[in-house]
Amino acid sequence: MKTLTKLGAFVVALILVFTSAWAVGRIVGPPPTEAAAAPAPAAPAAADEHSGPGGLTVSAESMTLKVLNESFRAGEEQILAFQVQEREGTPLLQYKAQHDKLLHLIIARHDLSGFQHIHPNLGADGTWRIPVTFPEAGTYKVFADFFPGWGIHGTTLGTDIQVAGNFTPKTLPAPSSTANVDGYSVTLSGKLVPGESAKLTMHVSKDGKPVTDLEPYLAAYGHLVMLRGGDMAYIHVHPDGEPGDGKTAPGPEIVFHAEAPSYGPYRLYLDFQHQGKVRTAEFTVNVEGPNPPPHGLSPEVFEQAKATNLAGGNSAAPGGASSGAGSEGGATHGHGG
Repeated sequence: MKTLTKLGAFVVALILVFTSAWAVGRIVGPPPTEAAAAPAPAAPAAADEHSGPGGLTVSAESMTLKVLNESFRAGEEQILAFQVQEREGTPLLQYKAQHDKLLHLIIARHDLSGFQHIHPNLGADGTWRIPVTFPEAGTYKVFADFFPGWGIHGTTLGTDIQVAGNFTPKTLPAPSSTANVDGYSVTLSGKLVPGESAKLTMHVSKDGKPVTDLEPYLAAYGHLVMLRGGDMAYIHVHPDGEPGDGKTAPGPEIVFHAEAPSYGPYRLYLDFQHQGKVRTAEFTVNVEGPNPPPHGLSPEVFEQAKATNLAGGNSAAPGGASSGAGSEGGATHGHGG
């Protein structure tokens, strides 16, 4: 009898162990395989993708974005100096080129105005420098989009800069599918859906005529940056195809595939080059639809998990009433006069 009891306890323990392992695996995903730990030489080719939002943190993957001069004034050209520092605080020295550049620097004010996409120079000491003029006062976010030399994928870090001067807040422009810049008209077609890859097409024209001789800029005919309203989550999207691939025309259309991580307002910035000059067309897009469930779960499984947790009685209802013990008395108390 004692043997059977011990055997039964052992079986129960095994069930608990495997159940716990399954639950943890469901949340955090499978453990890395040997191939993932030591990727084949071809693995970095996929690392150029920016599949999710970035720039929401100043530190990630043992690296930190450090601005060395944080005093700026609106309307004055100043040298912006910064480093990407490794975990010991030493500057990162080795980078891999992405789209002809070792680092892409994106700047925008917190109200999504004042956008700049520039490319600083790297010094031998690991310090990046570039002349910058902030057009107006306010809080700006600086995004460093780069690929560390030892890495297997690109990284985007972000930090804030305070610019002194008379601050005038701006509201986000109303959603529009057409942007006009420097005599050019750019029309946006396609619909962004939360958590899904969507096709976006930019049609470039000038004086009512399609532009069919766009020039390569950073190894592409166009670059698209998306910033989410509220937290400035950064999504960098590159177009389908590239110059010289035998299938991508130099306009009038530039095709992208982009994914909005959630519903809400976004500001889109399209850089394109024509007649030797880079121009930026800006759009406001309001993304609608339900947000994708967390942890890669299907909507059905996620809703079932929510219902199960709510049934546990540890939630609070509006007005202070609890779904647990004593909720009835709390609701009655609310009608007291």
